[in-house]
Amino acid sequence: MSTPRVYVIHENPEWFPPLAAAFEAEGVPVQEILLTEGQIDLGAEPEPGVYWSRMSASSHTRGHEHSKEYTRAVLGWLERAGRPVVGGSHVLELEVSKVAQHGLLAGAGFDVPRTTAVFGSTTLKQAARTFTDGQDVPFITKHNQGGKGLGVRRFDSLAEFDAYVDSPEFEEPVDGITLLQEYLTAREPFITRVEFVGGEFVYAVRVDTSAGSFELCPADACEVPQVIAGAVCDVPGAETAGAPSAFSVRADVTAAHPLVQQLRTFLADQRITIAGVEFMETTDGRHVVYDINTNTNYNPAVEESAPASGPRSIARYLGGLLDAAYQPATAGAAARD
Repeated sequence: MSTPRVYVIHENPEWFPPLAAAFEAEGVPVQEILLTEGQIDLGAEPEPGVYWSRMSASSHTRGHEHSKEYTRAVLGWLERAGRPVVGGSHVLELEVSKVAQHGLLAGAGFDVPRTTAVFGSTTLKQAARTFTDGQDVPFITKHNQGGKGLGVRRFDSLAEFDAYVDSPEFEEPVDGITLLQEYLTAREPFITRVEFVGGEFVYAVRVDTSAGSFELCPADACEVPQVIAGAVCDVPGAETAGAPSAFSVRADVTAAHPLVQQLRTFLADQRITIAGVEFMETTDGRHVVYDINTNTNYNPAVEESAPASGPRSIARYLGGLLDAAYQPATAGAAARD
């Protein structure tokens, strides 16, 4: 067997360079497991190490339709073998289901958006009428298995929604589940993303939503046009080329903030140690939590001014788990080097 190391399970190599640099800076041996294809010998023992799954709910949008199923198989194999796994099977199932996220958050006492899950498309138009009590009030749609703001659109009337469902523009969710959700108006045009590593607060990010795009993510590799004016964002986003960064550290949200403390307890209860959790402060005084991202990325503009580095915090955390699990082996390898 090889020297113990951290293995990173994922499917998008464009997201990996900042993490690879952080592991190198922290002196933690790391190796990618790119689950776009491959094989495992079910009769063999997994290589010694700590395994970190950061499989994305949006992997199917990059032509990797089966990577989530591959990850389910690999995580089950690792867990049965007793290997340390961060972001294990239970976390993957949360990552790929906003229905599951909504239920856990609501059950833990968080304020969450009013939401209806619709299975298939034939009842969508009637479900929207039930959801709005037949009124032309704003609401949004999103895909249950999302990421990148998949399927997120604002509608101001039922006629507008009907036309969309019947049009070639209609986006069929990969799992067939469309969410209808109340439209929330932010007190100011930003949302907040709170980053946790090892279950502890790292920093909070203020994401400017004034440009209005839903299809956003914080990594440089996710840059997309700002396309929906006036909308409220689903996830932290990337700025358009040449524009100022939409991201900044939100210094007033610290580890002592009551919502951060509540989220810390929630993540511990759910055995989630690495995540970015998003919330919005609305015009009517609500603090609405609406997304848990368990394969969180970090924005370079924020990293330059943040009090701590997200990727390096991850490298230190996983390196600590590696030392705890394999200290004699890693110490011996270091001596031989």
